[in-house]
Amino acid sequence: MTDWPNTAGPGPHPDPTRAMPTTQRGGGGYSSGYAPAPDGPAGYDSGYNTGQVYAGSGRGGGQGGYGGAGSAARPAPDWGRRVKVGLITLLVVALVWSVGTYFWADSKLRREVDLSIVQDRPEGGEGTTYLIVGSDSREGLSDTEKKELHTGSADGKRTDSMILLHDGPQGVTMVSLPRDSWVTIPEFTGSESGKDFPSPGARKLNAAYSMDGAPLLVRTVEYNTGLRIDHYAEIGFGGFAEIVDAVGGVEMDIPRDIKDKNSGADFEKGRQTLDGAEALAFVRNRYEAGSDLERTKNQQKFLSALANQAATPATVLNPFKLYPTMGAGLDTLIVDEDMSLWNLATMFWAMKGVTGGEGVSMNMPIAGSAPQGSLKWDMPKVKQLVEQLKNGEKVTVKGD
Repeated sequence: MTDWPNTAGPGPHPDPTRAMPTTQRGGGGYSSGYAPAPDGPAGYDSGYNTGQVYAGSGRGGGQGGYGGAGSAARPAPDWGRRVKVGLITLLVVALVWSVGTYFWADSKLRREVDLSIVQDRPEGGEGTTYLIVGSDSREGLSDTEKKELHTGSADGKRTDSMILLHDGPQGVTMVSLPRDSWVTIPEFTGSESGKDFPSPGARKLNAAYSMDGAPLLVRTVEYNTGLRIDHYAEIGFGGFAEIVDAVGGVEMDIPRDIKDKNSGADFEKGRQTLDGAEALAFVRNRYEAGSDLERTKNQQKFLSALANQAATPATVLNPFKLYPTMGAGLDTLIVDEDMSLWNLATMFWAMKGVTGGEGVSMNMPIAGSAPQGSLKWDMPKVKQLVEQLKNGEKVTVKGD
């Protein structure tokens, strides 16, 4: 066996199994580590290296050096893209919120009135006609609330107010139907019993509702006017007061001092904001008002003001007001089976238009008194009014 000469200087022969540290500097880079012992003479570099290799000859050197001039600069923020992404995100959130709110509200509507069972219906005309009914239902009211709202404790429910709202090409027309109107109640089929009943003859209009509820009331109005009712909406005492409170009250200009123990109305003349209980007292005030016609005018004024308040951006764009308002109204509002949330919104928007002076507000034309202290309609004027509504013409008929 041949011994390799020791060229590293005097001393023992190096152990061929021991790793030999290596250091190499050159123009191409820097390396450090341990290389296995060479198989040749001491100091022989086999080229094997387990260390890291960094380009360049030192800090600040060539292209790959630390912090060298060749290091890439950080790109400037793309604000245009960020704004675009932000707007898209905002629109998506708004869309999801709007769609979710729509379906939530639509699911809460109490579609309990089937207009398809109403008999002998007249042909439709231009525009859409709503029959809006305020009932004296005490549903959901505690004894304390009945006392606070001065509603009494009568069983069942009767109509307390009735309004025809027509939204047509020539604008909005709001016609109050006094509950003491003397009209003919036609023959009908019971909505629950299915039995046929003969005409009871002439009665007060609110008697139709007492006999067979909304279907017979709609039939009676259509029979006596010839105007087709497209949609029906009804609300009770409690729901009415809740809606007013939910929108934060409704501002009204009271024309004179009013005090009526029956309805609980107690107002001084002037502009003021009415809460739910006060609003209910105002629209129910009958005895102090002097007549049912004066009372219906107050109801129209208030409903228009309420619609105007509910449709303001402060309510519609504020979820802390929008949801309580919709929740209060939709939970107690009874509508026909074909009424959509869109139809309901259109109805409120039409009422709002009357407040803004864009429509006509009137009572059904009256020709005089009738039996039982009731009111007889002026049928020639009623016929002319209905023809104008059905044909989409400007309303020229004047009511009382």
